[in-house]
Amino acid sequence: MSLLVENRGGVRILTLNRPEKRNALDTALTQALLDELHKADADDAVGAVVLTGAGQGFCAGADLSEFKGLKDPAAAEKRADLTMNLHLVFSKMSKPVVTAINGAAMGGGAGLAIAGDMAVMADTAMLGYPETKHGIVAAIVLANLVRQVGRKAAFELVALAEPIGAEKALQLGMVNRVVPSSDLMKESLSVAEKLAAVARPAMAETKRLFHAVADLSLEEALKLGRDANRRMRTFSK
Repeated sequence: MSLLVENRGGVRILTLNRPEKRNALDTALTQALLDELHKADADDAVGAVVLTGAGQGFCAGADLSEFKGLKDPAAAEKRADLTMNLHLVFSKMSKPVVTAINGAAMGGGAGLAIAGDMAVMADTAMLGYPETKHGIVAAIVLANLVRQVGRKAAFELVALAEPIGAEKALQLGMVNRVVPSSDLMKESLSVAEKLAAVARPAMAETKRLFHAVADLSLEEALKLGRDANRRMRTFSK
């Protein structure tokens, strides 16, 4: 199976499982991951999700061998929509997602690595957007990248296409924690378990409000905060 699913208490672990392809995202894996994220969000037994990769890499991005066969414009557009929906789902879920970046995360894989709500990165892992070196564009992943690291840093990453190590990723705010490779899953699960322990209505409202205010004016964001404050009074303790 290209995607492994495991439950560890209230945490669901999703593991990209194409190590021979450095967990590159073909259509089947992309659809499977999107479906499983939706399932985890709808499952009352799940409080948080951990996403990681099998083998030495986290995710090499899109499976370019598959893209070479997408000659039909309609098929190419359908694939682009699928990729967009995958990168969008993290912000739409009510459950928090922790990415455990175990190895190289490149292109769409780097976008996936920082799409979660929190990210724990192995000290030996790398992040990068190599698309321009191949004459293409880091397209769908750019929207999230700019929002997370700012304009100048984001442009440098996608224009020069030079990979960065874990400490630089931490400095840029792309990840929350850097740990030795041997401690990666232990730390990622610890973070996920703490998130899963938060009251569900509070976590869902926190995620909804967090993503809603990110691109609003101060006044509009404060109004949304006011509305959330009112709703909080209905939460059961």
